[in-house]
Formats: sequence, structure tokens, C-alpha cells
Amino acid sequence: MTILDRFSQKGRVALVTGAARGLGFEIAKALAEAGAHVVLTGRTAATLEAAVAAITEAGGGASASAFDIADRAAQRETLAAIDRAHGRLDVLVNNVGARDRRPLSEMDDEAIDELIRADLLAAASLARDAAALMKRHDHGRLISVTSIGGHVAMPNDGIYPAAKQGLTGLMRSMAVEYGPHGITSNAIAPGWFATETNAALAADEDLMPFVRQRIPVQRWARADEIAGAALFLASDAASFVNGHVLVVDGGMTVRM
Repeated sequence: MTILDRFSQKGRVALVTGAARGLGFEIAKALAEAGAHVVLTGRTAATLEAAVAAITEAGGGASASAFDIADRAAQRETLAAIDRAHGRLDVLVNNVGARDRRPLSEMDDEAIDELIRADLLAAASLARDAAALMKRHDHGRLISVTSIGGHVAMPNDGIYPAAKQGLTGLMRSMAVEYGPHGITSNAIAPGWFATETNAALAADEDLMPFVRQRIPVQRWARADEIAGAALFLASDAASFVNGHVLVVDGGMTVRM
């Protein structure tokens, strides 16, 4: 087996949440290109169907399951459907993330609870149940998409960093708990990626001086630049990487 062979996902089944567009789609696309059958999740069926079509038209294997990530009954049904169709689950990428850019003083309890449910609690229950499937084959990859917002803070963004740091702690706990079963748990912490949701911000020329000063590579990241990190952590090439946060931010968090 060559080193390139160790990146292959042939014969494997992956589940990527929030995969209809943006970083989740690029991760799903990369896993499919490497040979996995990828189940994409999101809340809007039509958007998911378009994402699946893009992957299958390029020769990859993909299917969709539309549901709200905070719906735990729907989580369980999706995993049960994967088990019925494929008999296994090898990779889970918990990618969904919600954000509410307001001062903490302006957020009521319901808004706080909603963010924690979407960004942390949903990931915990899905990873727990996914790991139960992975244990059958003594192999699995649990990947959490966190954020550099879990390491550094910005004004008017109080709950998102707290949830992402909680997700980092969850990832490390799972690394210890599931490691003996051949299941690794790692995280990807993206920096400033240009996606559909922040296209206007990424195109704002007034912001570029700050970007050039703060990010050593002096630009926003492209959405497809997340794919290599995800494929690595999902692959046999990362079989001894466990409990690690792979920061993909162009050096933003190491610059003084």
C-alpha cells in the first residue's frame, strides 16, 4: 500500500452534517472523490438534492437526509437508515454551526439555548450514536468542525465561541473513550473562509487591510481549502492522530 492509497475512502460510508453548501459540501465532495458514499444532511431538501446531484454527476456516491440537526429522533432515524442501506458508518463529520452575532446582554435564554443545542448538544448525541455503529467494525473517524472562534474571541459573539470550545472538549473526551475501539476523534478549526453565507463580507474591500495585516497569507480562504484537512483526518494516513485540533486559518491565530 502506498501513502496515497492510505487516503482512499473506497468502500466506506460517511455522514456529513450541514453539507448542502459551504464547507460541509466541500468536505462531502472530497470524501466522495476519494471513494466514500457520503450522506449529506441539511434542513432544506431541494438544496441537498442539488448538492447530491453535483457529487453524483462528477462520479461520486452520495445521498441526502433532510432534517434539523437538533431533532434527535431524526438523527436516530438517519443513522438507522444508513445502517439498513450500508450496514456500516465509517466517518462522521459534525459540521453544522449556528451563529448569533449579538452582545450577550441582548440575548435571552431561548436564544442562548438554541445556539448551544445546534452547536454542541446535537453534535454530542449524533457522535455518541454514530460511534455505536462504528464499534461494530472496530474502526471509525469522528471529526468535529469547530472554529478559531473557540480559541480567540471577538466582540458581540459570546455564545458561539463557548459552544465551539465545548465541542473541542467533547472531541477530546471522545478520543479517550473511543480510541480503544479503533475510533479516532479530531477537530478542524477553520479561520476566515469565504462561503455563500459571508460572501458580502469577504468581498468588502474596506476589510482587506485588516485581513492582510492579521492573516499571514493575506487573504480569505477558499471553501475548497478545507477539503484536504477533512480527508486527512478521515483517512488511514491519520490513524494515529487522535484528540487533535487541526487549525486551518492561514496562520491567523499564531500571529502576534
